[in-house]
Amino acid sequence: MSPIRVVLADDHAVVRKGIREFLEEDSEIEVVAEASDGEKVKALILQFKPDVAVLDVRMPGATGIEVTTWIRLQALSIGVLILSAFDDDPFVIAAVQAGANGYVLKNAEAEQIIDAVRHVSLGHSVIPSEIAGSLIRHLIDEKSAPFMPAPEPLTEREREVLQLAATGLTNRGIGVQLSISDRTVQGHLASIYAKLGVGSRTEAVTKALQIGAIQLRERDV
Repeated sequence: MSPIRVVLADDHAVVRKGIREFLEEDSEIEVVAEASDGEKVKALILQFKPDVAVLDVRMPGATGIEVTTWIRLQALSIGVLILSAFDDDPFVIAAVQAGANGYVLKNAEAEQIIDAVRHVSLGHSVIPSEIAGSLIRHLIDEKSAPFMPAPEPLTEREREVLQLAATGLTNRGIGVQLSISDRTVQGHLASIYAKLGVGSRTEAVTKALQIGAIQLRERDV
């Protein structure tokens, strides 16, 4: 049986090297190409036509979520596995709604990631059990929601507020970062919710990630 052909994308060379090495320890997996940013991996996907694209959720050029959306728009028959340091619901939800088959944390055991690649190559879904329940609830709520028109564009300040909210900062923390009051932050969030047609921070971050209004940023660890 021919091996599972994988294109790998991560902007950290050391991480990319490590992932490639343990994937290729499995005789059923072959990494045929790798890239350091989202735009380069698009070209490699078209060139090599892999079975699975393993994508870092945060990359220059285009995020893993944006590349996933592009893959689905191209109607390419490719399994997509997102690798991420982010375990927050909004990021997982955005990835799944973009069309990713799986979402695995980078600190997972090597065998877990290998198994995820195998499952994704077969068209199966791989979602962390700890967030599966919230993902299902979100998708059910979205399905039952009335049709909403395209969201009104966010202002630059609103994008800044939402970008900081995505990192988990409180209103006070956001205010300190932007040198504005808590009340002003609250007003910006109310405007954001109204424009995006959502009712919570999680929903706002998820929607903003999907439409490209905010980008993922590396966390301090």
